[in-house]
This record gives sequence, C-alpha cells and structure tokens, in this order.
Amino acid sequence: MPARKGKGPETKKSTARAQAAPPATESSEPTFPFARYTSVVGVHTSLLAFSALILPASSPSLNIFARWDFSSSEPKPHRDIMHALTENPARTVAWMCAGAIVLQGWWASWIKKWAGELQAAGKADSTEVTQKKLERKGRNTEDITAFAQTAAMTLAGSAVFYAMTILFGAPLLSHPLQTYAMSLLLSVLTVLPPAYIFGPPYLGSDSPSLVSRLTWIRLFAELSPRTSIERALVYPAIGAVTGAWLGAIPIGLDWERPWQAWPLTPTYGAVGGYIAGSLVALVVSATLELAQVDVTHEAQKAGKSKRS
Repeated sequence: MPARKGKGPETKKSTARAQAAPPATESSEPTFPFARYTSVVGVHTSLLAFSALILPASSPSLNIFARWDFSSSEPKPHRDIMHALTENPARTVAWMCAGAIVLQGWWASWIKKWAGELQAAGKADSTEVTQKKLERKGRNTEDITAFAQTAAMTLAGSAVFYAMTILFGAPLLSHPLQTYAMSLLLSVLTVLPPAYIFGPPYLGSDSPSLVSRLTWIRLFAELSPRTSIERALVYPAIGAVTGAWLGAIPIGLDWERPWQAWPLTPTYGAVGGYIAGSLVALVVSATLELAQVDVTHEAQKAGKSKRS
C-alpha cells in the first residue's frame, strides 16, 4: 500500500505533463510567412516600377529651371513623361540602376533574414538557438565582407552581361555607356541578391566552397529551386533575362519612335520580367505551401481517427 501511495502523485504529474505537452505532429509552426512575404513583394515590385518610370523622369539632372521661364510670370507646362524618359537613354538607365541598387540591397537583406529565421526555427535545441543569437553581436566584420563580395560579384556579373549583350548583337562601339548601364542593371537584378545570401561560388575544395558552388549550379544552371527562398531568387532572375531578350525585338522595327532608342526597351523588359517573375514565385510558393498544409492536416485527421 505505501508503494501505491508513492506512485499515485507521480502518475498524476506525468499524466498532467502529457496533457499539457502538445503532440509532436500538431506543432505546425508556420514556415512560410504568407502575409509578410506578400506585403514585401508588393512593396518591392511597386518601388521597382516607380524607380523605372517616375525616378528617371523626375531626376534633378533634368534641369528643373528649364521648366520655368523667369522672363514671364507664368510657368511653362511640364514636359511629357515619355519625352523625359526617352530624351537621354543613358541617363534614364543610370537612374534605374541607382534605384535598383537600393531596392535590391533591401530585398536581399530581407531574404537573408527570412532564411536565418527558417534555420533558427529548424533547430530543436534551444541552446544552439541562444548561441546563434549571441554570435550575431560579432557579425559586423562578416557583414562588411559580405557587402564587399556582393559588390565585386555584381560588377563581375555586369561584365559577363556586357559580353553576352555584345555577342547577341548590341552595338560594340557606338553606345558603350548605354550597353554597360543595361548590363549593370541586369546584374543588380539577378546577381546581387543571391550573391549576398549565398556568397560567391568559390572554387575551393573545402565543404563550404563545394556547397556554395553546387548551390549556384543547381539554381542558375539547372534552374531547380527547392524552397520558397530559392524560388524568390530564381524566378525573378529568369524573368529579367527573358524580358530583356524579348524587349530587344521592338528595336528592329522601322517605326522610328523615340522609345525605340537603345537600350530602353530591353531595360524596361528586364524590369517588367523581374516583376512578373517575383509575382509568379509568390503564387507558386503560396500554392505549394497551402497544399503542404492541407496534406499535413489530412494526415493528422487520419491519425486521430485511427486512435479513436
């Protein structure tokens, strides 16, 4: 009898703990921030469109004093936005590059933060998570190194895009500034975010270099993204390159319109393709995540029915 009295409280405590602890199968922590991802993609794509259409047309280099005739008391009417964008294609693309650098840097930082949150959520040991948080204090040097590597990788990518553009028929000697500005914009759109998140593809034989190199090959050579983060990087890059290629088609038409000046149509095609790729990545990732949640719930219901 005394032994039974000793086991009674322990049995009650263990039963209470079992009831208080949630089942392992029902701890479905959301790994896909649908609302936050949707809002960030909306802001990012809207600002990209703004930097492509409004920023070049309202840049200070347009000489705002030319809009006013100080010999007269009445101001002159504002110039048309199409005229402002096509008046100097090199200036227009340069302002588009400036806006894209800022926006892509912010976008890459948000994606890297999201990737870090997913890695922290995947760790079951809380001590490892705490240690990772403490290690963030000493990351200033690593961030500076990452920024420098990203800048070098972006410039190298612009050189590669410049050579590819020349090989595809761009003018070699007549418009070098315009061609390089478009190449830099393509590199900022496609190379900057993955370079900041994954780092450059090192050629070393150690494990980190091998993983980084294979990741770049899988994403941008095999075009096989596996996660939502990878789709957010690969789909817009594909859209930007495809849009730039399709945007070169109107230049060959003999319409002699100002907007056919090199390289306006490929540049705007790249921005439009990037925005379309971002939206496609959002839709695909959300659809796959919702399908995975539905499959998980169905499995949980089947398990409960079997237990009952």
